[in-house]
Amino acid sequence: MAKRPTIIDVARHAGLSKSTVSLVLQNSPLVKKATRTRVEQSMQALNYVYNRTAANLRGAEAGLIGLVINDLRNPFFAEFAASAQMTFAEHGFATVIANTDEDIGIQVQVIASMVEHGVSALIISPAYGDEGAVFERIGRAGLPALQVLRMASPDTARFPFASLDYETGSLEAARHLVESGAQKIAFVGGLPDRAVTQERMAGYRAVLGDREPVTLLGRPTRAFGREAALKLAADRRGIDAVLCFNDLVALGMMAGFAEAGVTVGRDIALIGFDDIEECALAFPKLSSVHCDIGAFGRDAAATVLSWLETGERPPERHLSPVTLMVRDTSGGR
Repeated sequence: MAKRPTIIDVARHAGLSKSTVSLVLQNSPLVKKATRTRVEQSMQALNYVYNRTAANLRGAEAGLIGLVINDLRNPFFAEFAASAQMTFAEHGFATVIANTDEDIGIQVQVIASMVEHGVSALIISPAYGDEGAVFERIGRAGLPALQVLRMASPDTARFPFASLDYETGSLEAARHLVESGAQKIAFVGGLPDRAVTQERMAGYRAVLGDREPVTLLGRPTRAFGREAALKLAADRRGIDAVLCFNDLVALGMMAGFAEAGVTVGRDIALIGFDDIEECALAFPKLSSVHCDIGAFGRDAAATVLSWLETGERPPERHLSPVTLMVRDTSGGR
């Protein structure tokens, strides 16, 4: 007896994702007429019969988007998730958000659960150490999946990658420090074996040229920033400016320098990275590379919605622009 065709068979025949076919079957207004026609032709060619009753029994999850975030306690990632979630809601999609807390095991667990419960698509900011194995399961399920901010799977033809132009941000920040008179600039924070650390250091290294970089790498936290500031205050080594891996490190350094009696903005220049809300509220106000993570979250959601609507994958790699926000900690020297 011949095997009955499935929705995955229809998706393969039509050259579309399973989620797009599902939207057609649900009569979603998101789907364009040409896409709907492709699906209907494939259903006819395969003699596929849609069992609406059975689909409704398991379809409470229809219209769900899975949003898997590596660290929701970090305001940068939290703002991304909130912006993406609101954009999906505006288009009639509910969002399931999971915080993996940089734990690969939790990431595997939550993605498996989301796939099992029939999400239409996934946006994943991968946990550190993910080498892309979990994406194979997503691929077998035929789900659209967008990697954001970190790349776990190099197969961007199947799993496109969207991030921010960290290298340009680093370049602008380092140039600003040099043009402001800095003679010896340190880079503080970020784990040494992470691609994002190298990206955020790349512009800094380019500006230094032949000069030896001074780096204090470690966990991107306030606690590490404070410890680094106390260490630099005790042994300055001629360092008169610091570019930080992120704002949390920079805010921690502000606290550490204050403890040590070093005035940020006068004795030493300081620039963060991400430009979370606290930068403009701190005293002194913290210069930072503005990543507009809210707009990035909205754009990522729009990209996935378009993917579902048209069945066409987005570009393999996209970097959104960043800008330097000069404030008291580097602009008043």
